[in-house]
Amino acid sequence: MSGSIDAGQVHRQYSDGISAFRRQIAAPELGAQFAREVDGFMRACALGVWREDGSAVTPRHVEYYNAIYTRGNQPPSALFWELSTAVAEFPGFCSPNFFGKMLEWGRQTGGTLARRFIDLTVLMLLLFAAVDDVVSEEEAAFVNRCAGQMSAALGPGEQGHAGLDASEFVTRRAPLAGRDTGAPTGEKQEAQAEEEPLPTLEELLAELEGLCGLDKVKADVKSLINLVKVRRLRREHQLPVPPMSLHLVFLGNPGTGKTTVARLLAGIYRAIGVLSKGQLVEVDRSGLVAGFVGQTAIKTSQMIEKALGGVLFIDEAYALANQDAPNDFGREAIETLLKAMEDHREDFIVIVAGYTGLMEQFIHANPGLESRFNKYFFFEDYNGAQLMEIFSSMCRKNGYTIDDNVEKYASEYFDSLYENRDENFGNARDVRNLFERAVARQSDRVAGLEHPDRETLMALTVEDLREEG
Repeated sequence: MSGSIDAGQVHRQYSDGISAFRRQIAAPELGAQFAREVDGFMRACALGVWREDGSAVTPRHVEYYNAIYTRGNQPPSALFWELSTAVAEFPGFCSPNFFGKMLEWGRQTGGTLARRFIDLTVLMLLLFAAVDDVVSEEEAAFVNRCAGQMSAALGPGEQGHAGLDASEFVTRRAPLAGRDTGAPTGEKQEAQAEEEPLPTLEELLAELEGLCGLDKVKADVKSLINLVKVRRLRREHQLPVPPMSLHLVFLGNPGTGKTTVARLLAGIYRAIGVLSKGQLVEVDRSGLVAGFVGQTAIKTSQMIEKALGGVLFIDEAYALANQDAPNDFGREAIETLLKAMEDHREDFIVIVAGYTGLMEQFIHANPGLESRFNKYFFFEDYNGAQLMEIFSSMCRKNGYTIDDNVEKYASEYFDSLYENRDENFGNARDVRNLFERAVARQSDRVAGLEHPDRETLMALTVEDLREEG
């Protein structure tokens, strides 16, 4: 059956959840071990969930399984028969090695890291159970047994925390996405989109200029617009127009605005007549590559068809070129993309994005990629002041206020975050995570007040921002 959560969404939900938890681990060695081992543990858990369900493995299960990986780790590429065998032979749940280290850390620091990991595991297993838009009683019972096995090892203080109960998510309809919220969907949404006036070039450029930082990227975009305009004028005057590729490579770390700029560029290309529609279709490896023979070209072609007239934005594109596995299906996706870029070169643009070093390896992995991607935009990390600017903007847009003490605390926090950044630095994503956690703490605090006034409802305090541990 066609589900309401596709593999790309599964990957994003999984990767975001794991990455957010990873940033809460204060011990560097434990954090590194967690990053190395968590994907294997979660994939094993998925096998257990699907075995408990008792239904036959479908191609959709394969897509879900191959979406269970985090940034920097090798994406899985299980075939249909391999997954079917693995599910049938699932040996039983076993706590991960790093969980014991979390328990030790909690006993030393008094923290609740292990308890929070159990809750994370429950949420991830429920996500895997939703492969058929159903969380059955059998699946929920298995999830609770896994959580209970780990909970038995917790200390007295952490055991007092009730934790998540998977039974509350038992349903016969899509449990984690696709519920009717009153928002327009499907044909209704498309009809509304057609009625809304498209933004002008001036409006799009103003939005680009309003983004925090990205000075070099902004200059590169304006230069690209000028290049396209002059090429059009030369053509109108019967002057030679040399071949030019408008496909782009975005280099930089997560959270630096690559997706936002890609969306604006799609609109800008439409506004200056390069593209007919200007929509942005965002995918990663899991949205293009299938886990069984003959399906990757079909899956990739479907995404290309959806993006015709606009931009196909491929995040973490380097994952398509697996140099260690010459028969990896990612190569089939690349070949399909290259053919589409040639066949639809007048109304189809591809933007590939990812870490600088890995993306350079990706482009040089195939001569066809080198010839079509010759324009590079580099997205630098946000510094402390820029992170603070982003945080202040989030507060303003969402109706929250901060006083001088909060501003001083946040500025020092973001300066330290930038100065001590490592490979897990999330740029604007880290800012959003801090903001969302602060809002949650503020809600807990204000909910206990009898008659909070408007100012109290809006104010964030230092304690709201202060991170645990």
